[in-house]
Amino acid sequence: MKYEKLDAASIAARLSELNDWTIGREGGAIEKRFAFRDFRQAFGFMTECALAAEKLDHHPEWFNVYKKVDVTLTTHSAGGVTELDFKLAVLMDMAASRGG
Repeated sequence: MKYEKLDAASIAARLSELNDWTIGREGGAIEKRFAFRDFRQAFGFMTECALAAEKLDHHPEWFNVYKKVDVTLTTHSAGGVTELDFKLAVLMDMAASRGG
C-alpha cells in the first residue's frame, strides 16, 4: 500500500491525538523520547516494537542508551510523515504503556 505525505495541518491534528509526540526534521518526521525503569524494560519495548514494525513493513529510526529510547518516524518513500508513521506511533505508545 502506498502512503501519501501528510500536510502540516494534518500532522498537527494527528499529533494532538497522541501523548508527547512532536514534529521533527522541519516537519518531515515525528519524534518521541520513551523512558523506562531500566535497560531490560527499554529493550523489551524495542523488541515488541520491532515485531510490530516488521508486520507493518515500516521501521523506526531509534537510539537507545540504558533506559531511554529516542524514536523518529518518517516514511522515506513518501518524503515525510504519513498515516503509516502514526500507526506505528500508536503501537509504540501501547507497548510503552505495558512497560515494554
